[in-house]
Amino acid sequence: MAAQRDEYDLPRSAAGPHSPWLIAVIVSIATFMEVLDTTIANVALRHIAGSLAASQDESTWILTSYLVSNAVILPVSGWMSNVFGRKRFYMICVAIFTLASVGCSFAGSLGFMIVMRVLQGIGGGGLAPTEQSIFADSFPPRLRPQAFALYGLTVVLAPAIGPVLGGFLTDNLSWHWVFLINLPVGLLSLVLVHLFVYEPEALKRDRARLLAKGLDIDYVGFAAVVLGFGALQVLLDRYQQDDGFSSDFIMALGIVSLVAISFLVLWELQHRQPVVNVRLLGIRSFAVSSGVMFLIGFMLISTTQLLPQLTQTLMGYDATTAGLSLGAGGVVTLLVMPLAGIVTGRLIAARWLILGALITSGLALLHMSRLDLGMSFETVAQARMFQAVALPFLFIPITAVSYNGLPPDKSNDASAIINLMRNLGGSFGVSFASTMLAWRTQFHHARLAESITPYADLHGQTLLQIGQAVQTQATVMSYLDVFRVLGYVALAVAPVVLLLRCAPKGAPAHGH
Repeated sequence: MAAQRDEYDLPRSAAGPHSPWLIAVIVSIATFMEVLDTTIANVALRHIAGSLAASQDESTWILTSYLVSNAVILPVSGWMSNVFGRKRFYMICVAIFTLASVGCSFAGSLGFMIVMRVLQGIGGGGLAPTEQSIFADSFPPRLRPQAFALYGLTVVLAPAIGPVLGGFLTDNLSWHWVFLINLPVGLLSLVLVHLFVYEPEALKRDRARLLAKGLDIDYVGFAAVVLGFGALQVLLDRYQQDDGFSSDFIMALGIVSLVAISFLVLWELQHRQPVVNVRLLGIRSFAVSSGVMFLIGFMLISTTQLLPQLTQTLMGYDATTAGLSLGAGGVVTLLVMPLAGIVTGRLIAARWLILGALITSGLALLHMSRLDLGMSFETVAQARMFQAVALPFLFIPITAVSYNGLPPDKSNDASAIINLMRNLGGSFGVSFASTMLAWRTQFHHARLAESITPYADLHGQTLLQIGQAVQTQATVMSYLDVFRVLGYVALAVAPVVLLLRCAPKGAPAHGH
């Protein structure tokens, strides 16, 4: 027992006299709330737009505004955690997110809703990086995979539950409850964090030293973050609606984001107190981990959007049924996640788990590319389950390995970058899927329509009916094309994980 207490007695632990597992559960509450909110609002968007008298195009800013502010805060959250103190910064983020959620529920105009969503994104952007830093500092490397298995349940399950819960609340109550449900969860999180989460003396000393040097606020770096990642997020979210780079607006956003992010990297490399510690990307394993995390976001978020979209648009599913088709994958993840936490690093080296999971994900996506409109609900659910079984073996090893070899005082900075890469991957994935879906639909429609003429044998159908059938078939084929390309991408990048430097199985991890 004494040896076990010594193992948990880490200088930067947020557990203090409490069990780190208790702290892990407490800080996962707000993560679940924030990640859930990124998908739950999607289902209710049409109802929200109608209530606020907003057009379909205008209503997309309800989603975009959140993503933009979230993308701006994510990369600087490590610096802000160092400056304000980790526990204090975390509680501020929870409070902002909760209050903004209540504001969203009472919004009577599109403008007020967008302001509240921006505040939500600001609060939500600081949650995940701070929580992952708490996990990394509160558990020894040997137990980190199991700890991140618990955390992974919130990150992977929430997007699956979101559409189901959002559909149920919208269909049976009103869209206001999509946001109002965050109030009791946020209050519970604040109370528990205040009572149980500990601010270790090592972090207090780090903050004191930082402030004693004189806080050299990197205004230029922060401005570059706002311009670069803000413009990039708007570009990704509006790319398809605004006709891509043929639009002057999208072209301008692309130039601004490219220049600002390039400048940010060069500037932060020489700044004494950078808001984004890009030097960490010079560590090979961390850079590879960040890249794989980007791919996880790319595949997970895009397919989480595509499957319900396909079933609702082409198969007549309502929001609740479409969400349930994803929920089956969530059940699989729930069952497999603890196993992934146990075997990571102990029985199988992390790189081999990640490699196998990427190959499995690629095969699952290729399997989805063979679906058709005759498929049953069970077939859709099984396809998602096939993909979901690999997710724990991606998320847990890559998150645990990310912190190996890093200096102990860089957890906050590393967490910010890792979460930024996952969110950017999701944004790129959704934008890619939407754009490819439109392009391939046009392509397949043109090819199929070539064989339709007024002289063709229409089997008693009118040209209008034939045209609708062609459009439906072209749309289905385009969805399958997107799944196929995503599968090939997963298989193509899988060998990159062999560049990861991992401790031999069963060996203690060194470094952080």
